[in-house]
Amino acid sequence: MAELPATRSGPGRVLVAVYAVFALAATARATVQIATRFEEAPLAYLLSALAGVIYIVATVGIARSDRTSHRVAVVSCTVELIGVLLVGGFSIADPAAFPDDTVWSRFGSGYLYIPLFLPVVGLLWLRHVKRPHRNAETGTV
Repeated sequence: MAELPATRSGPGRVLVAVYAVFALAATARATVQIATRFEEAPLAYLLSALAGVIYIVATVGIARSDRTSHRVAVVSCTVELIGVLLVGGFSIADPAAFPDDTVWSRFGSGYLYIPLFLPVVGLLWLRHVKRPHRNAETGTV
């Protein structure tokens, strides 16, 4: 299936690249933290691992142009936004519960607040490109 022009160049490529960087960074960081000092902050490290998985799923969903990938990307960006808001809020309200930072702690302040804005940008982008619609007559996309 051919890619939509929106994901082959310009802002779509940049969005996929940013998501890929966050996927790699969050997953690598969480892997090292879980392997070397899990007992220090298990909740924070597991949340960072979850963030990494969500970034991976979002990256693939945004990069691909089929209907299922679009839906997966919308769901992953939505879950990501909810996670950033919940973890960000809880990490400010109860800092003792987060002895070490997650990607989403304090709304992503350790990452220039990019984790707070990235899912919003992702959802706006997905709304802009929309998912391909199935042709009722031919059954093709």
